[in-house]
Amino acid sequence: MNKYIGTVQELKPIKKKAEGFILTDGRDEVLLPNDQLEFEINQLGEPLDVFIYMNRSKEVIATTSIPEVTLNSYGWAEVEEVVPNLGAFVDISLDKAFLVSKDNLPYKKSVWPKEGDYLFVSLEKDKKGRVFAEPISESEVLEDLERAPQSLLHEMITARVYRSTKAGSFLLTEEGYRAFLHPFERTKEPRLGETVEGRVIDVKEDGTINISLRPLKQEVMKDDAEVIYNYLQENDGVMNITDKSSPEEIRDTFHISKAAFKRAIGTLMKERKVIQSEGKTLIRHDEPDS
Repeated sequence: MNKYIGTVQELKPIKKKAEGFILTDGRDEVLLPNDQLEFEINQLGEPLDVFIYMNRSKEVIATTSIPEVTLNSYGWAEVEEVVPNLGAFVDISLDKAFLVSKDNLPYKKSVWPKEGDYLFVSLEKDKKGRVFAEPISESEVLEDLERAPQSLLHEMITARVYRSTKAGSFLLTEEGYRAFLHPFERTKEPRLGETVEGRVIDVKEDGTINISLRPLKQEVMKDDAEVIYNYLQENDGVMNITDKSSPEEIRDTFHISKAAFKRAIGTLMKERKVIQSEGKTLIRHDEPDS
């Protein structure tokens, strides 16, 4: 039965034993253990679909619990454990985990998956007959895509990273849309297998989408303005930084660009919360206009 490892087969039960049923394809036999049987077998000889694999004890057995991930099919598998010198072990709903080799994980370990992430994999078999999990290829993804509608533009979507490259991250949504995340559209590179929420910034003619994890500019301005105002409150309502200050001084203090600082100060001045005078920025203490 070794030739069937990692696949779904239609086999006939021909004998009942204390530990389970003996199944056959007419030539070879395999055990279907009692704890791998999800229903009662009332009659021998009736074919049933089973998945063949090697369990933790290195015994080739059958199970009626058919996983989504096989040698002939792919799906999302939860990361059970990450071992730095080996790779990531994933759970495909059997009583053993399958290794995704470190050779098939990103070069940068900072974007390796963590326990609880999900990898999009199928099973593969090497020349020695050993079965492992492997991320599916880009061509396989493109064969089975759903086209994203134009109405998705500017909408928020949830997607999971299935491939990480220098060019950016490739993701799949729950609906089966393929998304691309450019490095400029993120503040931090997501992990392989990480689930993120992003905004659709382009729907392409081929039905794929581009997304951004960066907040909208007006939201950034609001956040920056709040940080600056809090800084002023913590420093007796005055600071020696204005929109005339050097970019280096602004970045050292607020970790934002001078352009972003000027936008945020403009927002605070428009809201009549601050003024600038004699090389200083100060909190207004007069009553704002009603």
